[in-house]
Amino acid sequence: MTFFEIWIIGAGVIWAYMTAAWIISVLLKNASIVDIFWGAGFVLAAGAYFVLAEDGTQGRKLLIMALVAIWGLRLSGYILVRNWGKGEDYRYQQFRQDYGPERYWWFSYFQVFLLQGAIMWLISATILAAMVHDRPDHLTALDVIGAMVWTIGFFFEAVGDWHLRRFKADPANKGKVLDSGVWSYTRHPNYFGDAAQWWAYYLIAVGTGWGALTVFGPLLMTFLLLRISGVAMLERTLTQTKPQYADYIAR
Repeated sequence: MTFFEIWIIGAGVIWAYMTAAWIISVLLKNASIVDIFWGAGFVLAAGAYFVLAEDGTQGRKLLIMALVAIWGLRLSGYILVRNWGKGEDYRYQQFRQDYGPERYWWFSYFQVFLLQGAIMWLISATILAAMVHDRPDHLTALDVIGAMVWTIGFFFEAVGDWHLRRFKADPANKGKVLDSGVWSYTRHPNYFGDAAQWWAYYLIAVGTGWGALTVFGPLLMTFLLLRISGVAMLERTLTQTKPQYADYIAR
C-alpha cells in the first residue's frame, strides 16, 4: 500500500476513535476528556500504520512504534490522573455556556473532537513517513540522532510534569512560581519536551529520504504548543494571577 492509501485509512481510524471519545463525553457531560484521548490517539494511529506499512523497514517501524507508544500512553495516563474527579475544564464549560447546554453536545463533536481528530491525522503523517518506506533497510545515524533527541524531549516533558505535580501538591507553594529543577532551564519543559519529541520523529522520517515532505507535522505541533493551546494561553493567565511570573520570564 502507498503512503496516501495508508494515510487515508488512518483518517478513518482516527475518526472512529474520536467519535467514540465524543460519545463518552456526552454520557459524562464532560468535553474536556478529549485531552485524555489526545496522546493515546497517536498510539492508535501509529499502530494502524505499523500494521499497514508492510514494506517498511522493521527495525525503524519498531523504533517509531515504541517511541510513540511511550510518549502517548504516558501523556494520556498523566492527564487522566491529573483530571480525575475534577469535572469539566473551565474552557469547555465556557463553550458549553456560549452554545447552550442543550445544543453543545452536538457542537462539541465538530468544535472539539473532529477538529482535534483532523489535527491528529495531519500531524501523524510524520509517523507514517518514518514507517512506510523500505529504504534504508537498516537503522542509520539519523535514527540514532532522532532517538537521542526524543530521549531529551521525553526527559524534559515527563520530569517537568512530575516536578509540577509535586509542587502543586504542597499547600505551601500556593501562589508561587515553580522555577527549580528542569523549570530553571525552560519556562515550559513539558511543551519544550513535547515539541522536541515530534522533531525527533521527523529526523527519523527524513532518514528514509521521504520524510521532508511531512515537515508540516512537527511544525503544526510546535505552533499549537506555542501559540494556541500551550504557552501563549498559559502565560496570559500566569502573568495576571502571579505577579512574580514576570520576573521569572525576565530571568
